[in-house]
Amino acid sequence: MGDRVALVAGAGGPLGRATAESLAGAGFTVVAIDRSEQGLGELADGIRREVGDPTDPAATKALVDRIATEVGAPDVLVNTVGAFRLGDALTATPEDLRVMIDVNLGAALWLSQAVGSYMRQRGSGAIVHVSSRPGIEPTAGMAAYGISKAALTHLTRLLDLELHPHGIRVNAVLPQLLDTPRNRAAFPADQLAHAVAPKAIADIIAFLVSDAAAPISGALLPAYGA
Repeated sequence: MGDRVALVAGAGGPLGRATAESLAGAGFTVVAIDRSEQGLGELADGIRREVGDPTDPAATKALVDRIATEVGAPDVLVNTVGAFRLGDALTATPEDLRVMIDVNLGAALWLSQAVGSYMRQRGSGAIVHVSSRPGIEPTAGMAAYGISKAALTHLTRLLDLELHPHGIRVNAVLPQLLDTPRNRAAFPADQLAHAVAPKAIADIIAFLVSDAAAPISGALLPAYGA
């Protein structure tokens, strides 16, 4: 599997970093993408790092094209890019909605477009987006965030319909709460009791892009914790 190329976007964050390292351990040639060079610096040795902004469609296409030339055409895309803002529907601002849509939906679409042409040409590929529980269950106080994640889950199913005939599998993983230092500082203990370690989500993603998951496409996989 060493010649199979996996792109992991959002790899400077805890989940993206865990996913990049899990896929590298599974034998993929991993290219880690993030807006933050500092976050990429925490990755294990042997993982290629690329600074890029997935919310910029032209820059994303140019980056993926360069990676395809220098490393190889992508076999796998994992998109862990995400942002979060609290706020109910009556107080949501245009800026709240713009940021949530740009980051949580736009990045997924532009990344999928950028890798899709390579995967269609080959006739195979696997894409996993990371959505969240509010993306399928309306959650009070998370209006702009929930709307953007609902759009991402819809995009996942749409991409499955359009790409599955070309041999490309598209799935999404839906955590509720990740067990990260930032979340531990922000959420009460009763909610943190259900938090899931990034490594556990990364292992689910690694399974979804593996040959063992070949029959699975169009799935929205809950990962809500105990």
